[in-house]
Amino acid sequence: MKKVFNPPSVRRPFGHYNHGLLVPPGASLLVTSGQLGLGLDDKVPEDIGAQAELCFEAIKAILAEAEMSFADVIRICAFVTKREDFPAYMAVRDRYTLDPKPVSTLIIVGGFTRPEFLVEVEVTAARITC
Repeated sequence: MKKVFNPPSVRRPFGHYNHGLLVPPGASLLVTSGQLGLGLDDKVPEDIGAQAELCFEAIKAILAEAEMSFADVIRICAFVTKREDFPAYMAVRDRYTLDPKPVSTLIIVGGFTRPEFLVEVEVTAARITC
């Protein structure tokens, strides 16, 4: 069982995430590459929400291939190009994440490999096997 850490000496998280998660020994670990808002048809939606949805759907498929789900995600790291896109991104993230909420980092970046990309998301997941 994952253990949540939100010490009273640290300000509560700003959103739906935890400051720390402890995974017990013996867990299987999966680390993904950053996923972009790019469909199988190579089309990139103009909207941050639609791009984030594609990122999380890609992560969902990777998790499933590893016999995991969003219940196993312990860390999310996301990169967006505009501060004003935070709420739309977080609305998508919050629909996919389950309790206990993973730890989360959200960073503003200058851009990605193609200018139409607005968001990139990577996760770490751990499945308790013992």
